[in-house]
Amino acid sequence: MPVNEGPDGIQVTEATIFVALFLVVTVMGFLASRWRRPEDLLHLDEWGLGGRNFGSWVTWFLIGGDLYTAYTFVAVPALMFGAGAAGFFAVPYTVVIYPMVFLVLIRLWSVSHVRGFVTPADFVRSRFDSPTMALLVAITGIVATMPYIALQLIGIEAVLKAMGVEGELPIIVAFVILALYTYSSGLRAPALIAFVKDALIYLTIIVAIIVIPVKLGGWDVIFGAAEEKFSMGSGVLLPSTGQLQYATLAFGSALALFLYPHSITGVLASKNRDVIKRNMSALPAYSLVLGLIALLGFMAIAAGVQPIGTDNNTVVPVLFDQMFYDWFNGIAYAAIGIGALVPAAIMAIAAANLFTRNIYKEYIRKDATPRQEAQVAKVASLVVKLGAVAAILFIDPQFSIDLQLIGGVIILQTLPAVAVGLFTRWFHRAGLIAGWVAGMGSGVWLLYTVKRVDPVTGDVIREHFAGSAFSLSNLGIDTTYTIYAGFIAVLVNLLVTVLATVIFRRMRLPAGTDGTGIDDYFANEGDPRVKDLPEVVEGVGLRKE
Repeated sequence: MPVNEGPDGIQVTEATIFVALFLVVTVMGFLASRWRRPEDLLHLDEWGLGGRNFGSWVTWFLIGGDLYTAYTFVAVPALMFGAGAAGFFAVPYTVVIYPMVFLVLIRLWSVSHVRGFVTPADFVRSRFDSPTMALLVAITGIVATMPYIALQLIGIEAVLKAMGVEGELPIIVAFVILALYTYSSGLRAPALIAFVKDALIYLTIIVAIIVIPVKLGGWDVIFGAAEEKFSMGSGVLLPSTGQLQYATLAFGSALALFLYPHSITGVLASKNRDVIKRNMSALPAYSLVLGLIALLGFMAIAAGVQPIGTDNNTVVPVLFDQMFYDWFNGIAYAAIGIGALVPAAIMAIAAANLFTRNIYKEYIRKDATPRQEAQVAKVASLVVKLGAVAAILFIDPQFSIDLQLIGGVIILQTLPAVAVGLFTRWFHRAGLIAGWVAGMGSGVWLLYTVKRVDPVTGDVIREHFAGSAFSLSNLGIDTTYTIYAGFIAVLVNLLVTVLATVIFRRMRLPAGTDGTGIDDYFANEGDPRVKDLPEVVEGVGLRKE
């Protein structure tokens, strides 16, 4: 029995440090309501967007904490441990994403600040004069966010298992605490906690990449062990049959990342366009850290790590348990746990904003006051977290990272309306709806066909919704190649949108009126249109100028 193991198998030292750091960030979460406190926090701009006044440093930690989550510390190494080189897809996609979205996000920031948009659905509502398409964007964002929050809860569960904590009660307690300080402080809570989260993660990964390779005998030993394990599979290099899946997965994930409502929420909370430019230029530094974290999966192979039960998500916590002193394990486990809570809070807030602005205010109570909107958003953020727990229970993917990839297939269907819509209004609003229906329908069907197969026996373990790698053989093609389901679905969406737009324009169906102006996409802080926007237009979510 380890020296620090309690009578119930709980690792006392690790658990004590974990709980202590968890309490620190909990206190910070509640105190965040006083940080840069406005006269009235009960306004969606304040509760849901932090007052739209975050500078470069706060935005750096907020967006970094938003994008680099339990997915980073738990899911990616688990995929590397279980599937080999395919897990590296996360590195190239986070490298290419920032140049891709540089111009897109500053345009979105400008038009949102001029017009008072809180969500991407607000923009679609105004740009295409389509409450129906805005509703579809809102529902898509909420549904896609559920499995992403679920992934964060899986990260917390993994470290609890490593500490010997069994049962659902600790996760429920963490969930309740997260819900309470999110309800109280809004976006200010994860923005403040993100400073602690990133400091712990950087400390943990720097120590890990120095200490663990030394203890294992060097990188030659680590890569040699990985190559030996995957000698009949992908190994440390991709086989030719895996390259199509890898490329489409990386590209599709890059397209999806800043379509997620939580990513957009972090951007809209920035105080000006220059803050976004600086962050899009500097955030690739996180990609270096992500690449190093991914290698923890190979280190776990070399260390002979055995996951707890059959849960590959526990390989990193178990690796730390074998390699570090108990006190440092407590810090590392806290880094993972807090690294899950920060994005989970932002995701819940973003989904709540979508429900409040684009469902509640648009269809349930058009005359809702800003104070009523904020109250509804607070309650909605609690409901979203319950949906995330349901996602864990019903999806049960092979690798926890599939929760994020399945969400990516869904959120990609907003690309034509949101991302392309920032540059052109050529798409007909009815064409966008037709494209969304086609893309979402095909995406769900593609995910439905994905099976989980035992790599040893070849037996089918799960018939449907077991990941996002669609087999081209399902289309009657004699091949073993697979492709990211989201890539096919968004191509179907774009094709149908273009064809339907041509048809509807030739039929001269009304295309609606663009509620934005050309200059709106270039406005910056200090522009008179950005200031003095006191009144919200009823039922539309636009501010009077």
